[in-house]
Amino acid sequence: MSTLHLLDEESAADLRTFVARAKRHDPDGAIRLQVVPRGEGGVLAAWVCVLPGVGLMRSGLVLGLRTVALACGDEALDTVVPLAGLTDRFAHGAITELPVPPSTVEAAWAAISPPLGGWRELGTVAGSALSEVASTGVAEVATGTPEGAGSAAVADLRARVWGRAVEGGSAAGAEPLTIPAGAAFGMAVLGFVPPSPGGQVAVHRQGPWTRLSSRTGFVLAR
Repeated sequence: MSTLHLLDEESAADLRTFVARAKRHDPDGAIRLQVVPRGEGGVLAAWVCVLPGVGLMRSGLVLGLRTVALACGDEALDTVVPLAGLTDRFAHGAITELPVPPSTVEAAWAAISPPLGGWRELGTVAGSALSEVASTGVAEVATGTPEGAGSAAVADLRARVWGRAVEGGSAAGAEPLTIPAGAAFGMAVLGFVPPSPGGQVAVHRQGPWTRLSSRTGFVLAR
């Protein structure tokens, strides 16, 4: 069994919070753990799915990413495990030596990796604006789903609400700044929205992907 050697208790606490929020959103969800060795240390990239998207190209896919420093050069790792497997290990506190759950799961979203480079900066958007988009969308989904509606109807409504582009923010160039509503939802669900009233989130784009970046994590949508 592999063991992740997190840098310190603060890193462990950050990962514990991220996992807890992701599991609260999707109790039966999974997390992709990628270890990238770097010299004497390394980086853990922890991925979760907020919205699975639809179709072969997973249009509307929204992923959350939290990176955590490792204390030593753990071997390269790329595995998908149940979120519950990590919350069980964190049950007694934020431990710095974290055994990787031995049971793995298959998740279609984990086969889609956003690009590592080539991102173009578009500008910034206020965290408060992201929170407003997320709360408005949640209310729309809740009120627009009649009692007894089938799963297909609910999925279609969610796809329409979270797949639309919303304008706002401060653009770095002439191109209007728009973001998928689902990306705002992901930032809110995972607690990545800056808490300060004037907090800003950076917006980047590469091909069909949009990336929102704050101090606490990243959300990537396509």
